[in-house]
Amino acid sequence: MPLPKAELHLHIEGTLEPELAFELAARNGVELPYEDTEELRTAYRFDDLQSFLDLYYELMAVLRTEQDFADLANAYLARAAAQGVRHAEIFFDPQAHLARGVGMGTVVEGLWRALAQSEENHGVSTKLIMCFLRDESAESAMATLEAAKPYLHRITGVGLDSAEVGHPPVKFREVYEAAARLGLRRVAHAGEEGPPEYITEALDVLGVERVDHGLRCMEDPELVARLVRDRVPLTLCPLSNVRLRAVDVLAEHPLPAMLDAGLLCTVNSDDPAYFGGYAGDNFDAVRRELHLGEERLRELARNSFLASFLEDDEERRARYLAEVDAYAF
Repeated sequence: MPLPKAELHLHIEGTLEPELAFELAARNGVELPYEDTEELRTAYRFDDLQSFLDLYYELMAVLRTEQDFADLANAYLARAAAQGVRHAEIFFDPQAHLARGVGMGTVVEGLWRALAQSEENHGVSTKLIMCFLRDESAESAMATLEAAKPYLHRITGVGLDSAEVGHPPVKFREVYEAAARLGLRRVAHAGEEGPPEYITEALDVLGVERVDHGLRCMEDPELVARLVRDRVPLTLCPLSNVRLRAVDVLAEHPLPAMLDAGLLCTVNSDDPAYFGGYAGDNFDAVRRELHLGEERLRELARNSFLASFLEDDEERRARYLAEVDAYAF
């Protein structure tokens, strides 16, 4: 049995495996520009974030109905559960679907079909986080938040993703202020490709409670000290960092140094269908390549539950932490 863990940085659209992409394409009459799953799998090799995003958005065309989103989420949850995930806080990108005529309700209620049954079917508790695309306008983000209002009983928080460089967090100040007024939790991608200043801005301007990625904080000792002092969680994605060239090889990943500095780091899969591994695969990779011992892995698993938005169910959090503490490697 794998080490129990929470996954806090996972884009549901990034769990679309080639086989499911072709299955949904056939169901919905969508023609994919690939001969077969093998050719598509070969396309899942990227030079940088933008080359990944181009394919990521192209393949979303197969997601049309509530059932498509339910099937996508169920496929992820089954894989995640098999790798020890006990709790998942799942990102989704409504603007990418709204732009092609798929309504907010189709996306949210489709995902919820799977999430509502997740504990029963997979043994995984879940929360849903709606992300804004930072390369779209702030007005589009605000319109998306407005469109989500009928579904806020399904949504725990908001996030900020997509191409980081040139799109600083301050651009989304007003929509984050509006989200805070609605009682939504706040996270944002920062410090993946963007500079450490984007992390500081996400904290100061957007009021984020968790930083997604954040690995470039190591370039700013004062920022590291602040993150340690305030116990701000970082949701790192090691295999993703290698595939998108944020680090050259996994053996050079700063995760050990970040843990040594006292940062509250977690390990996640980001877009696992595209980046070569789900949550457990990321844990296995850092254990192997970064020579992390059992207690370091236990620390990462504990951190994932401590960083989860489980304030509404502290009994559950305590139960998950007890599972981690009792785990025998």
